[in-house]
Formats: sequence, structure tokens, C-alpha cells
Amino acid sequence: MTALIWSTFGDRQKAKAVAEVLLKEKQIGCANIFPEVHSVFEWNGEISEETEVSVLFKTDARLLASAVKRIEELHPYETPAIVGWLADKAGEATGRWLSQLVGAIDAED
Repeated sequence: MTALIWSTFGDRQKAKAVAEVLLKEKQIGCANIFPEVHSVFEWNGEISEETEVSVLFKTDARLLASAVKRIEELHPYETPAIVGWLADKAGEATGRWLSQLVGAIDAED
């Protein structure tokens, strides 16, 4: 089964750096970095606004928890927004591709 993880980062370079680590560690198969998103949020009791980039990470469901944890460890924000979920449907080729990540990790152990 396929899983997705969404998070925001302060800029493209930071997002790309985290994505590259997760790719090398075989925690994800892909990261889509979306350009400028305008975020409005409450922080320290005040309404704030920032321009960020949004990232959608693609992984296998069996790696969801570990990938979320790893993003949280690498993320430059003090309190990053990281949300992961199982995909109800995915193309067969996508599912096969992402399931190969689990085999790659198992082979390294």
C-alpha cells in the first residue's frame, strides 16, 4: 500500500536537502516540491504569515512511521507541520515501485 507525507519548509533548498537524505536512506521514493505557498498560522499566541514551499513525499505504507519520524528529525523548524496518511488507491505500478523501498531497506540490514 502507498502512503503520502506532507510538510512545509522555509525554502526550496531546505526541502530538497531533507528529500535527498530520505531518498538516500530509501525512506521515500519521491518528493514533489511545490513552489511558494502562503501560510497563515497561529504561533506563540499571534497570527503569523509566511511564504513557504510545500513537499509531498511518496513512500510505502510500511515505511510511513519511520519516514515521518526521520523528516521530523531533519526538519529545520522547531515545530514542523508533518502529516502522513495511507493512500486509499494508487496505480499498480506506483505501488510496486514504492514497495521496492521496503526490500531495499531489508537488504541493507
